[in-house]
Amino acid sequence: ESRAASAPDKEIHIQWYIPSLAKPSNDTETKVLLLYAYNINPVKISDITSTSMFSGHLWIPLARIISLREKLCDLKEQVEILLQGSKSFKTSVPTSFLQQNETWKISPSNKPRRSLAKVHLDGKTEKMAKRCLSEVRALLSVVPALSSPLTEIPFDVTLQSITNLKDMFDLANGCIVAEGSLFNWIISMLY
Repeated sequence: ESRAASAPDKEIHIQWYIPSLAKPSNDTETKVLLLYAYNINPVKISDITSTSMFSGHLWIPLARIISLREKLCDLKEQVEILLQGSKSFKTSVPTSFLQQNETWKISPSNKPRRSLAKVHLDGKTEKMAKRCLSEVRALLSVVPALSSPLTEIPFDVTLQSITNLKDMFDLANGCIVAEGSLFNWIISMLY
């Protein structure tokens, strides 16, 4: 049991399947299959009867995924620009020290936590984010009524949350989103 795989935190795993022959019946539009599994409490694989694990799938039009991915890449780029313009993010390691000691590596505990800091969006970026998130919600919602445009951003916007969202729609790799406000928002659409 100690060797069994476990999920100590809440996580959702996203994978994509692009079928070559299998298509939903009566559909001419090319679709891909979103496969997901998540846990809402810590679990061990040895406990397969857990009521904290869920899985499912959604057929999503390929063209919409590609379009959304491009928009999310643009949004991530805009968030990075906003972060670069912010003067509140400075590395804790003096540049002169890094130049003197080329072999010194920044350990994870010494890295600036830029990716986890909440980003204050300007008007243009906020509109861009709401459009992208409205489209995400329209694609993932099992309830069609939830496809109306968002009036507010439903999770904390950080570089990490936008990167995770972009990675969710990476057809080649998929991703894992850990516990947090983005996780909660995604799960709320899949119930």
